[in-house]
Amino acid sequence: MNNVIEVDAIESLIIAILVLFIGRFINYTVKPLQRFNFPEPILGGLVIAIFITFLHTSGTTISFNLPLQDTFMMLFFSTVGLSASFKLLAQGGAKVFIFLGVASLYIIVQNGVGVGLASLLGLEPLMGLIAGSITLSGGHGTGAAWAATFQEMYGIQTLELAMAAATFGLVMGGIIGGPVAQRIMDKNGLESEFGKGGHHHDTHPELVTYNQLEEDKVTAKKITETLFILLICVGGAKYFKGFIDSFEIKSLMIPNFVYALFIGVIITNVTESTKTYKINNETVDILGTVSLALFLSMALMSLKLWEIFDLAVPLLIILVCQTIMLAFFAYFVTFKFMGRNYDAAVMAGGHCGFGMGATPTAVMNMGTLVSRNGPSPQAFMVVPIVGAFFIDIANLIILQGYLAFIG
Repeated sequence: MNNVIEVDAIESLIIAILVLFIGRFINYTVKPLQRFNFPEPILGGLVIAIFITFLHTSGTTISFNLPLQDTFMMLFFSTVGLSASFKLLAQGGAKVFIFLGVASLYIIVQNGVGVGLASLLGLEPLMGLIAGSITLSGGHGTGAAWAATFQEMYGIQTLELAMAAATFGLVMGGIIGGPVAQRIMDKNGLESEFGKGGHHHDTHPELVTYNQLEEDKVTAKKITETLFILLICVGGAKYFKGFIDSFEIKSLMIPNFVYALFIGVIITNVTESTKTYKINNETVDILGTVSLALFLSMALMSLKLWEIFDLAVPLLIILVCQTIMLAFFAYFVTFKFMGRNYDAAVMAGGHCGFGMGATPTAVMNMGTLVSRNGPSPQAFMVVPIVGAFFIDIANLIILQGYLAFIG
């Protein structure tokens, strides 16, 4: 008989913060990990997840109550929106479409690898799409949605495999991003134009660095005002999504955090153009960094690693090959096409994140990189916009093409 331990919301939040401390301690004591920029939520989350998996094998399951997990994610993407003024968007506009083209090209490659290896290993070619962009570029939500479609249209049960593949991708996307990007930076001698360290706001107060080591001068008043604005973004996203969903456009599947991001964009540009209020970017920076760290620690500590162990060996082979392929693609292709500079290297690390996992994983990779090497505002504008919205559209179109070809 399986014994289930329910952890309440407060205790779960305490453990989520503990995850960050564990990751920080591991990074501090194991020097090679510092060099390769492994994110703290990944390290700490894996420690907790391995411990929980060990308990699961002995007949005890731990269930966390994490009501704020999605809220922290939406708070983070709201800060991305608040930091995106039209002036900055104009500067990074072309790079958004170049990065979208690069990411779309990789989805084609990713599904080609998946379908090709599935056929070679004697699997149904559709399984190659499950171990391709459906779960890796798409994530858990897209995996669940397509599993239902495959069940209805082809009579194939893929939900468990989809969830396991998405979990594998989430972990590996966070692991490979830092080493790939840091290797690029070290080999090419790349540094941020703003320099390293934690005092960038002294000379560039408009920057949102997402650097956890940044030293900021914030006040209780600024935190209260900024938190109020962020909660407007989060609450507004709920009603905005409800309004859009009322039109019942089945092909339009936009996640909540995209609405929160664009509400943030609207607020920051309206206040900037009317000069009615000045968004305090230092406070936005702090709240965004904290929200992202807590969201990811919650996501990682609640991973069910035993689902990965249940993967059929052929699918596991495909996923390992997908991981290697993405690392090489980001190193040789993404970096080259994004400009072969520091921002391009940070974006290559971000591409590893959402090419295998999800947009928050991409941003976590980049946050770890900039904490060591200096700010990259362009990367933090381009990658979240493409990863949060445009790539899902591209993924849908490419998948339809593959399905038509396979069928």
